[in-house]
Amino acid sequence: MTAKIILDVDDVQMRFGGLMALSDVNLQIEEGKTHAIIGPNGAGKSTLLNVCVGRLQPSRGTVMFEGEILTGKTPYEINQVGVARVFQTPEIFPELNLLENVMVPALAKRDGSFKFNAFRNVMREADIRDEAEHVLEDLGLQEQRTHIAGSLSRGDKRRLELAMCLVQHPRLLLLDEPTAGMSRADTNRTIEILKRIKERGMTKVIIEHDMHVVFSLADKISVLAQGKIIAEGAPDDVRGNPKVQEAYLGGAHL
Repeated sequence: MTAKIILDVDDVQMRFGGLMALSDVNLQIEEGKTHAIIGPNGAGKSTLLNVCVGRLQPSRGTVMFEGEILTGKTPYEINQVGVARVFQTPEIFPELNLLENVMVPALAKRDGSFKFNAFRNVMREADIRDEAEHVLEDLGLQEQRTHIAGSLSRGDKRRLELAMCLVQHPRLLLLDEPTAGMSRADTNRTIEILKRIKERGMTKVIIEHDMHVVFSLADKISVLAQGKIIAEGAPDDVRGNPKVQEAYLGGAHL
């Protein structure tokens, strides 16, 4: 059976003045798989994700999600079609508690938009509240649901932002270094959470420097270096690729 391609990046180029951040990038993400994008610092990984979610418009090329062209759409429009992203720096509402943080995107997904100053009233919406509490419990944050989000540790902020994405039931989840700044215990916990998500059939694209995370989760790996994909394949194939080893610190083994 031929794998279904859920995200198709076609000939994407991203230029900032005289700097070519992405050059002729072609990438196909299979439905239900975990696809990791790795590479040295400055390779263009976060730029590529920003193109996929509409934060940057490419100089050339297109991004398609389930046959629909995303290029030219706003981040909000792309989110509404089923693409969610966990950012490198957690984007949460620091003045709200955890439950409120998770309810906000759930309401936005359901209603398209709502008046934020009316949030006190929607706190009484039982279905949204129950779903938010379920997601927090799934990520081990239920006991902290009434805590103010700004007071959380970095690791818990990352998990909270993940909860804010999952409550939207995205078809595709993009994660930009989801374990950055976490302790090893928090990292391993996040790996287990992401494995459970995979069992539910959600497609994920992960940018990550921690090779322990990459090789624990990825079905397929693409390697970016100087804005170009230099290798792609199963984890074991990529691990032994001389081009990949050369890109990482001049030949250091992964």
